[in-house]
Amino acid sequence: MSTAALRIAILGTASSGKSTLAAALAARHGTIWVPEYLREFVDTAGRVPVEGDQIHIARTQRAHEDAAAPGATRYLFCDTSPLMTAVYSRHYFGGIDAQLAPLADAHARDYDLTLVTAADIPWQADGLMRENEAVSITINRMLHAELAARGIAYVPISGSMAQRIAQADEALAALP
Repeated sequence: MSTAALRIAILGTASSGKSTLAAALAARHGTIWVPEYLREFVDTAGRVPVEGDQIHIARTQRAHEDAAAPGATRYLFCDTSPLMTAVYSRHYFGGIDAQLAPLADAHARDYDLTLVTAADIPWQADGLMRENEAVSITINRMLHAELAARGIAYVPISGSMAQRIAQADEALAALP
């Protein structure tokens, strides 16, 4: 009987190294990772999302995770989660859509571990993505406040890539 892979959410602001960390951890642990759907959405649509796109983005992110899960071994590294979509929705649109709220509320139940990347690496613009370094600081504060308000435990990840991997590996080793 196979055991479902543990879902690991990697959250953080734009240009905080989430994708790089997810790919590195997946390679290190011989498994797969789920890229952030928002990036695909922006590239495909050729625009930044509007308020009405938020639920689609969050649902598609989860659908990609669900589709990838059977192919994962031990861990499934998820570059973002619907909770991050909710944080951005609160910032850009003044609140969390009623359809998005349940997906964000499920974070503590749906993920076995949450890693939060620090914005301590050089910030780089990301194509059409609208976030800049100043917005990243605000989003980072909002993310930490959201995690605290929801009682979601997380492991802060910072430093060089080697340090980030070591911190993540320590957190993974502590999982059941």
